[in-house]
Amino acid sequence: MNLNAPAFTSFTHDGLELFYFDEGNPAGDPILLIHGFASSALVNWVHPGWLKTLGDAGYRVIAMDNRGHGLSDKPRDPEAYRPWVMADDAAALLDHLRISEAHVMGYSMGARISVFLALAHPERVRSLVLGGLGSGMTDGVGDWDPIADALLAPSLDAVSHERGRMFRAFADQTKSDREALAACIRGSRDLVSEADMGRIEAPTLIGVGTKDDIAGSPQTLAALMRDARALDIPGRDHMLAVGDRVFKKAALEFYEGL
Repeated sequence: MNLNAPAFTSFTHDGLELFYFDEGNPAGDPILLIHGFASSALVNWVHPGWLKTLGDAGYRVIAMDNRGHGLSDKPRDPEAYRPWVMADDAAALLDHLRISEAHVMGYSMGARISVFLALAHPERVRSLVLGGLGSGMTDGVGDWDPIADALLAPSLDAVSHERGRMFRAFADQTKSDREALAACIRGSRDLVSEADMGRIEAPTLIGVGTKDDIAGSPQTLAALMRDARALDIPGRDHMLAVGDRVFKKAALEFYEGL
């Protein structure tokens, strides 16, 4: 048991039991954290130090295990993982906690979900921090079918696809439900149009590692938006950028400047 792990509780939405933590300063500005594919609230936000960083800065820190991940229920239908469906889970959590408006931070798939949340419920999103996803938001991030195949392979040894091996190893490490993740990766890849990115009014910070071969350019995505800035996270790939101190420092400065 991780003694530093926050207490999780659950609520029900769309027939699913979804688990979350609500930590930090109860009177602080709320920040809703949305984790990436094959990750969890613990793996994405607690272990890399985001909960401590944001909590120490006086914020109320909320993070949910997305459907298919962590402690939350794990449907096997790809349609259950469309980004707008998962964005509705996030909105439902804000409703459950009676939070009218929050800062929203998402990493990778969580960044995509965050954008769908901002498009569907602009009045709920005070600001956006998008990590691990730049121009891939609108242009795509390559062929992910081999990822699903890798997740369903009998073992890691049976996987030769390089990116497939990376995500299969990550899923094994986090003891994830690989069938649910395969459904998720098949259902959650909808792109956002450039025109829709241009409709988002929330101030936005977009952080991508300079060695990230998945995300695409943060500068290209920022240029599509009304009020966005790009951050290069030096020397970090897709897996390592999330906990980088440059990213954390930039996020705190971004919030302080709002």
